[in-house]
Amino acid sequence: MQLVEDHLTALFAGRSRGLDLTGEPAVILVVGVNGGGKTTSIAKLAAQLEGAGSTVVLGAADTYRAAADQQLRVWADRIGVPIVAGASGADPASVAFDAYSSTRARGADVLIVDTAGRLQNQANLMEELAKIANVLRREAGEIDEVLLVIDGTTGQNAISQARSFTVAVGVTGLILTKLDGTARGGVAVAVEQELDLPVKYIGVGEGIVDLVPFDPEDFVDALVGS
Repeated sequence: MQLVEDHLTALFAGRSRGLDLTGEPAVILVVGVNGGGKTTSIAKLAAQLEGAGSTVVLGAADTYRAAADQQLRVWADRIGVPIVAGASGADPASVAFDAYSSTRARGADVLIVDTAGRLQNQANLMEELAKIANVLRREAGEIDEVLLVIDGTTGQNAISQARSFTVAVGVTGLILTKLDGTARGGVAVAVEQELDLPVKYIGVGEGIVDLVPFDPEDFVDALVGS
């Protein structure tokens, strides 16, 4: 069992897991399928960054689902960060543009942009997501992080998700959610090995503090049940 643990831990080695926040402002685009936990992960990440001394603006580019906008607003109020949103059904890329412009005007450090959940085989929605990314890259020069949120209970379909989103928008890292309770998330090994995408955070509960940096040794311990 120790040999298994050592081997799995070694598979996670050699990847940078910190956030790249070099932009002024830094831009983080968060993507994923429906129900993966994007909005709550964004709130948790924003709270962490604020707690570390950064000023954060949230961009609500999920304009199709009214509940998503409301949910993000509730979190923004709770954390105490500004949010930039558009009218229901507005062009998500234009909301992302407005959010970036507002972040610069405020002199804030980080913009985190929420996007509508979409299945990786929905070509038109993936093209729309690419448009959002292109607008942000045009304005900012580069997107510092494109974080893909994956439900940690997902099986091998997670690899297909990661591959499709990477082709569309250039994913730079993963957030694995719903890892509270029993040990799950073994697909992280496969995704990292096949696509060389680092897991940067894991979600271990519903609380605002329940997003933690990915630690390979702790993760492997939980995965194999030691």
